[in-house]
Amino acid sequence: MRTYSDEEIQSRLQRELPTWTYEAGHLVRTYSTRSWRLSLMVANAVGFLAEAAWHHPDVLVTYPRVTVRLRTHEADGITDKDFDLAQRIESLLTWRPAEGDALTGPPPEWLS
Repeated sequence: MRTYSDEEIQSRLQRELPTWTYEAGHLVRTYSTRSWRLSLMVANAVGFLAEAAWHHPDVLVTYPRVTVRLRTHEADGITDKDFDLAQRIESLLTWRPAEGDALTGPPPEWLS
C-alpha cells in the first residue's frame, strides 16, 4: 500500500480537500455544529461511512464540534484510503438542499 510524502499530502489537500489539514501524521477536519444533537449526528454519519469503507478514523465528539482524524495504521501513513474516506465524509457533511429543492432542510430553531 503506497503512502504519501508530506509534500504530496499537502498538495493533494490543497487541490482536493482545502478544508482539511495535515497534523501529526493524520488528515484532520473539525466540523462545527450548533448543538450536542448535531455533533452526535455528524459522528454517526462519519461512523457509518467509515464502517461501510472498513477504514476507521479517530473521532472526537464535543459540543459544539466533531474532529475527524484519518491515517492508515496498517501502512503507518497516509494512503488513498484516507483521501477517499475524507472526500466521502466531506461530501456528505457539507451537503445542503439547494434553493427550490423539495428537501428544504430543518427549521432554524431545530439547529440551535
